[in-house]
Amino acid sequence: MTLSLWQRRIERAQELAGQHAFAAEILAFYIHVARFQEDLHHRLSLALPQPSSPDSTNQEFTSTELSALGSRFSSFLSVAETYGPKPLAELSRELSARGQDFWSDLLAGTWITPSPSDAQSFLALAFLQPYAELLRSRAPLRTGRHTYAFCAFCDRKPGFGVLRQMGDGAARSLVCSFCLAEWEFRRLVCPGCGEENDKKLCVFTASEFDHIRVECCDACKTYIKSIDLTKNGHAEPLVDELASAPLDLWAHEHGYAKLQSNILGM
Repeated sequence: MTLSLWQRRIERAQELAGQHAFAAEILAFYIHVARFQEDLHHRLSLALPQPSSPDSTNQEFTSTELSALGSRFSSFLSVAETYGPKPLAELSRELSARGQDFWSDLLAGTWITPSPSDAQSFLALAFLQPYAELLRSRAPLRTGRHTYAFCAFCDRKPGFGVLRQMGDGAARSLVCSFCLAEWEFRRLVCPGCGEENDKKLCVFTASEFDHIRVECCDACKTYIKSIDLTKNGHAEPLVDELASAPLDLWAHEHGYAKLQSNILGM
């Protein structure tokens, strides 16, 4: 039986939660989020027609879209309140009391905002992510924008990178932090500022995550993590990136800022 994308992510999250106690809480929460996202993806694929424009993530919701999404947001808040870390659970409880009009404004605003900056927007982003992924799967992917790091579908920054075998080496791709589109990107270029001087581009790894690279730029002081599938072919990049929070802590302590937080705001 072929596993869905979400089922593969869930199985990987369960595996990593058993290996890394420090990641158990956030991965347990992610498992519930992923189950909800898979169900939402299925419901929306049946309820909403093909979009009229290939750039739907850059346009405001139609009334049909907002109605279909808004009717499920309360259920998502219940998941976050029940299973999320304490701060997120408290925020979800507060948002639940705000009502439908506030939820609609929050979802609509988050949808067209490239870089959410507050906790409630990241919560909305996690809810909206499966719809962005659905729209991206239905649209042709634009190519050719490889100098700076913006998603070729929704123009958002990447959440992480992926290294895959190519010839005797490995090629790097970037993965969108929202719709999870993937596009090729040169390895010796900073995705934050375009820096190409290898003396300013540093790579760090840790023994517990030897397949994850912290790729830092000393020109703009940003970093992104890349999951090296040539070293661990069983990794699910979205999940492995989420589980490797200690690498984010290390990077922050050394003065680097993450290029873009993941869908859980980390």
